[in-house]
Amino acid sequence: MANTYIQIYIQFVFAVQGRQNLIHSSKRELLQQYISGILKNSNQKLLAIYANPDHIHLLIGFNSLNFKIPDLIRDIKSNSSRFINDQNWFEGKFNWQEGYGAFSYSKSQIDKVINYINNQEEHHKKKSFREEYLDLLNKFEIQYDEKYLFEFYNE
Repeated sequence: MANTYIQIYIQFVFAVQGRQNLIHSSKRELLQQYISGILKNSNQKLLAIYANPDHIHLLIGFNSLNFKIPDLIRDIKSNSSRFINDQNWFEGKFNWQEGYGAFSYSKSQIDKVINYINNQEEHHKKKSFREEYLDLLNKFEIQYDEKYLFEFYNE
């Protein structure tokens, strides 16, 4: 569409099914590269990614009207699950949990969010995923029902 310009920054967070620690550090970079490829093929700009053992953070810069967030996240989750399963990273079947968190940011916040995502390993030495996720929901004033949150186990 002529004279239409868009730049939206969104951090996505989603978890491994059963919150198992299935993304081994030796495979993290490979998974991140694979997801980067999915986003590149979707013409979206990946600004930061970090695959924790049991959840993932993505910061994406959208610049097109031709995307639907649920479709993009569905594609990322289904294709990355298929990739992990095809690579036989472990016995059993890998899946992501249903749902995700999506949090928008202004241009002035981007460097801080990138730093936050890139330092996930250090961050989680101090704060559990549950604490982190609930902090995000509360910071963005998102009303939620506990029964529809990710599965959190004795963190």
